[in-house]
Amino acid sequence: MQKHWDNPREHTMPPGVRVPASVQIGAITVAPATVLAPMAGVTDTVFRRFIRNASVFSSQAAPGTSVESEITNQQSGCGLIMTEFTSADGLTRMRESKRKRYLTFYEDEHPISAQLFGSNPETLADAARIVQDTGFDMVDLNLGCPAKRVVSCNGGSGLLRDLPLIERIFTAVRAAVSIPFTVKFRLGWNDSNIICVELARMAEGCGLQAVALHARTREQGYSGQARWEYIAQVKDAVRIPVIGNGDVRTPEDACALVAQTGCNAVMIGRAAPSNPWIFRQIAQYTATGHYDVPTVFDRYRMIRTYFQMLLEESHPETVGKMKQFASWFTHGVPGGASLRKSIYESRSGEAILSAVERFFEPQMTALAS
Repeated sequence: MQKHWDNPREHTMPPGVRVPASVQIGAITVAPATVLAPMAGVTDTVFRRFIRNASVFSSQAAPGTSVESEITNQQSGCGLIMTEFTSADGLTRMRESKRKRYLTFYEDEHPISAQLFGSNPETLADAARIVQDTGFDMVDLNLGCPAKRVVSCNGGSGLLRDLPLIERIFTAVRAAVSIPFTVKFRLGWNDSNIICVELARMAEGCGLQAVALHARTREQGYSGQARWEYIAQVKDAVRIPVIGNGDVRTPEDACALVAQTGCNAVMIGRAAPSNPWIFRQIAQYTATGHYDVPTVFDRYRMIRTYFQMLLEESHPETVGKMKQFASWFTHGVPGGASLRKSIYESRSGEAILSAVERFFEPQMTALAS
């Protein structure tokens, strides 16, 4: 996943327009109407709970608040969280004990949606039953991933070239489960194959309860700018909720997306790892007309807390995860390059935590004096 944006547009707050307070997806109320996008290699249970608790990584948080405190969706600002995408074929083949690695979640993650990818209708239906039986609130179909290894198996955005097969998948999965069924998709395979409106209408006709559109083609990947005008077209074409996705980096962007498209909810992907406070900031702006900008102390607490959560979870790839997220988390930190260097050179989780403490100690001392 590309970590930067190509010439992102700068938006100002549109007067009188806010991200909706809630959106109803089937029997599930998503409040606020903000969604953490499913991101491969990112949105595991540690990161999802980290985002849910990001409201406490702030100098503005209530005294005594900790990550162990119970945080509501309204406090976190994130109404719905989603898993990394999971292979339906792999899920139906693996032992039940191994499934827990891919479908683990905690009670404080509700409402939560599990995202599946695949191309066989019966297999996807079986996987959706597993998701429902595991206790997820929703199941989502991935028609957006542009990765070659996924597309080569006709999964993700590869399916955008076969609308009849997508319809068979929609029908099979819808018949298999009673929980809300949604789909996340792109504009089409390329600019000569824009099928988002037709696909959204098909989803509605097959009984899906919401659609999420990443306003780029598969050919674009994450390059160029998201074309929000297509989100508006989809919104005009269907009655079910439409979730807008693409180039939402700030609360201003989120409000501009709603203003320009009329979408019912906003999905945020790449901005979340670099700014875990974005959901809280959107909620703050909706409530008050302004939002807090994280301080150095906030960033210190955020980095330390996520790394500690990885260690406590005994994540199988703890050190790799720490290094992966270092480039995101140190974005905006003065002198962050030296911290990243120290993290990349460390060989254990404890050594990485020590590097973080050493880096921030002078700044924390200066703040305390």
